[in-house]
Amino acid sequence: MKQFALIGAAGFIAPRHMKAIKDTGNDIVCALDNFDSVGILDSYFPNADFFTEFERFDRHIEKLRLNNTPIDYVSVCSPNYLHDAHIRFGLRNNTDVICEKPIVLNPWNIDALIDMEKQTGKKIFNILQLRLHPAIIELKEKVANADANKVYDIDLTYITSRGNWYYTSWKGNIEKSGGIATNIGVHFYDMLQWIFGEVKQNIVHIHEHDRAAGYLEFKQARVRWFLSIDYNTIPQALRNEGKRTYRSLTINDESFEFSDGFTELHTNSYKHILSGAGFRIEEARTAINIVHHIRTQKPIGLQGNYHPFAKLPLSKHPFSK
Repeated sequence: MKQFALIGAAGFIAPRHMKAIKDTGNDIVCALDNFDSVGILDSYFPNADFFTEFERFDRHIEKLRLNNTPIDYVSVCSPNYLHDAHIRFGLRNNTDVICEKPIVLNPWNIDALIDMEKQTGKKIFNILQLRLHPAIIELKEKVANADANKVYDIDLTYITSRGNWYYTSWKGNIEKSGGIATNIGVHFYDMLQWIFGEVKQNIVHIHEHDRAAGYLEFKQARVRWFLSIDYNTIPQALRNEGKRTYRSLTINDESFEFSDGFTELHTNSYKHILSGAGFRIEEARTAINIVHHIRTQKPIGLQGNYHPFAKLPLSKHPFSK
C-alpha cells in the first residue's frame, strides 16, 4: 500500500483521484486545500489528516518522514498556475508526483522540472487519460496501420456550459488557468498530436473569454477546432432537450464516438503509473506548446479554414469585449 498526499482536495477533479487511489488499494494519509468543503473525503479516506494552511501541511509531511512513515506520492489537483510549485514541493520532499493536466502553463517550466527530477531522482507523471480510452487507442492503431502519407480532415467541437461562477473563480483568469483552450482543451490537443504526429501549423481564429477556435495541422491531420463554455453555442436542438454539453469529433466527415468509457480512466491512469509505466512530463510538452502558442498569438479572425461555429455571435456577458 502506497501513501499519498493530495493537494487540492476541494476541487472538481479531486474525487476522481480519491476514487483512483482507493480503487488501486492505496491510502491518502493527508490532504490540503484552502477551502474546507471536503466532506467527500469521508467517502474514501475518513482518517486522512486535512489542512487548510500550506505551512502546517508541509510540517506534517516532514513529521511523517521523520517518523519513518514517508509519503510515496503527492497527487496535485490544485489550480493550473500552482501546479509547478506543488510539483516542486513533492520532489523536494522525496516523493514521486502525479499531476492533473495541464502539467504546467509554460513550456520552459517543463525543462526546469525535468532538471529537478534528475536532481532528486524522483518522477513526475501527468494524467493524460484520453490516451487510455479504448476507442482512442483503437483509432491510433488504425491510423498507424494505414497509409503513412494519408492526411485526415477533422472537426473538433467541445462545448461545456459554465455559469457566472466560472468568471469569479481562478478558471476565468487567463493568468491562472491559461484560458479556455488550456483549461478545457489541452487533453484534446494531446490526444490529436499523440495520434496524428508532429505539429506543422497552429492558427488561432478567435480567442475570447468564453470561446476559442482555430486550425491545427499535424503530420497526418488537418484540424478545425472550436471550444466554448457559452451555453448559447450549443446547437438549438440539443438545448431543447435540456443538454448543457456538446462534444463532437468528425474524421473525414464521419462521426467518431468516444462519449462513453470515461468513468474508469483516472483509475486506469493510476494503475498505469503504479505498474511502472505512466506518462512522464516530457510527453506533455507538445500539448503545452500548443496551448501556450494559442494563448500568446494574435487571432487572425474569420479567414482561411476556420470552424463553422467560429461565426456564432458573442454572448452579451459583462466579460464580453
